[in-house]
Amino acid sequence: MPDFAFIFARGGSKGLPGKNIKPLMGKPLIQYSIETALSSTAIDKVFVSTDDLAIAEVGKRAGATIIMRPDHLATDESPEWQSWRHAVDWVTPRYGDFEHFVSLPATSPLRRMEDLENALKKFKKENADVCIAITPSDRSPFFNMVTRDGNGMVHLAMTGNANIFRRQDAPCIYDITTVVYVTTPAYILEHDGLFSGSVTSIQVPKERAIDIDDIYDFMMAETILQGN
Repeated sequence: MPDFAFIFARGGSKGLPGKNIKPLMGKPLIQYSIETALSSTAIDKVFVSTDDLAIAEVGKRAGATIIMRPDHLATDESPEWQSWRHAVDWVTPRYGDFEHFVSLPATSPLRRMEDLENALKKFKKENADVCIAITPSDRSPFFNMVTRDGNGMVHLAMTGNANIFRRQDAPCIYDITTVVYVTTPAYILEHDGLFSGSVTSIQVPKERAIDIDDIYDFMMAETILQGN
């Protein structure tokens, strides 16, 4: 059965309005994800799910098939998992059953084709329900993070860590990235979220793990691309 890639990009964005088609080094942001998917021999077809006609037009020009998403699945509050289900339900009767569902968020333009393909390989090797991409975190709740109580006093975020005096002694912590997610259509339809089943991962370097949420993330991505 074929493997399909999906890019979910709604029109509304409070952190950076219009970010999904904002030009990055002369190319609409979403086009980076589309081109990565199209360049991989592991991917048979690329879909863009959106509620926005401008995003749809850019996606179509870049070579993706467009899934127009209902408005109720494109709000700030709507879980993306529901959009994943909508995409599976939309694609299956039109293009047939497919084996792997690969999500490539538009906000990770610095991913490489090898990240996509490594995630697929890891998913198959581990026989997991989901494969995500992670990167080492700059901060650790085991070492340098606190909570604040009602009196304004601060306390260690993770209790029982009083004997950890150096970052190097703390357990390794990773950030979930938006570089790539791999799962199956059946898992999406039968479960309620990523961590409802067994989850494996690939690790990507920090410079490829930038997730564009605001103008500062955008500027960082631009700087890295200029240096490549």
